[in-house]
Amino acid sequence: MRRGREVTLRDVAELAGVSSRTVSNVVNGYANVTERTRLRVQRAVDQLGYRPNVLARNLAQGRSGQIAVVVPYLDTPYFSELLQGIIRAARVQGYNVLIDQTDGDRDHERMLVNHGSSRLLFDGVIFSPLGLSQAALADRDPTLPLVILGERVSDGTFDHVGIDDVAASRQATEHLLDLGRSRVAAIGDQPYETGEAAQLRTRGFREAHERRGLAVDEDLIIRTPRFNRPDGAGAMARLLDLADPPDAVFCYSDLVALGAIHTLVSRGLRVPEDVAVIGYDDIEDGAYSNPTVSTISPDKEMIATTAVERLLLRIGSRTPPPGLELRAPHKLVVRESTVGPAPGSRRA
Repeated sequence: MRRGREVTLRDVAELAGVSSRTVSNVVNGYANVTERTRLRVQRAVDQLGYRPNVLARNLAQGRSGQIAVVVPYLDTPYFSELLQGIIRAARVQGYNVLIDQTDGDRDHERMLVNHGSSRLLFDGVIFSPLGLSQAALADRDPTLPLVILGERVSDGTFDHVGIDDVAASRQATEHLLDLGRSRVAAIGDQPYETGEAAQLRTRGFREAHERRGLAVDEDLIIRTPRFNRPDGAGAMARLLDLADPPDAVFCYSDLVALGAIHTLVSRGLRVPEDVAVIGYDDIEDGAYSNPTVSTISPDKEMIATTAVERLLLRIGSRTPPPGLELRAPHKLVVRESTVGPAPGSRRA
């Protein structure tokens, strides 16, 4: 490695015996270079310790070197955990991440996807919309590279990354039914235009019953404005006040499950002996609560990595690729809130 000054692209070109343009093509991953030449350039890069000037490259290409990640709430553990994965994946590619919280405000969300990129603040957006409906999302700046998280399906002009919410919710409900629970409730339904996530989870809840020939008691499906602890606590109180309360509850987030468990314990009931509880999202808090929370675990690392990869592909493409529906895997994580502590273990 040369000492005393920063290694330049020209230094690499001289050592490799190629033009500076060829080195640039190799460093930027362009395909019009033979494999033999690519290997020779890469050896020179490694020998000299060359590091491309990402900022200069982005400015030359009319880019900011930043992507935006827009989520409804930063105080929700699921989003904070997902953001960590996105930041790691973007950093590897030399990109910084700008983060915005919309609180589900429709006008703010519309502004971000219509005008945000025009000031070169960011090159593309990973967006989890809450206020914008599917139809409203389609009415946006068509030149903005966009990847959607959550439940808004692709219209062919952006990528959508998520899990199969219906299958995951069906699996959670079937777990409760497999335990012999006969009155399974659901907390988190949101039957309005932008409540797609909740609606898909309600659909999975219903399908689990239908597959077993079981009727759903509509009184056991409780609506909530959000997926937070107070929502779960209040909904659980309503369920316990029924003449025939449930013996199990599928909660549409782990935060809802934690709130439900709080109400159950405060009423003197045992979890899971009296009422089994399962959540959704596999946030870290659920693994350390008492009891620990059974949950549906989406592969958040894959969601984050895939979202970044697809967004950078869109940013770097002269002709935007067609929008894809990309599914990350999920799994059922069984813990104490549905099956109790393992034999020989002791709760704190």
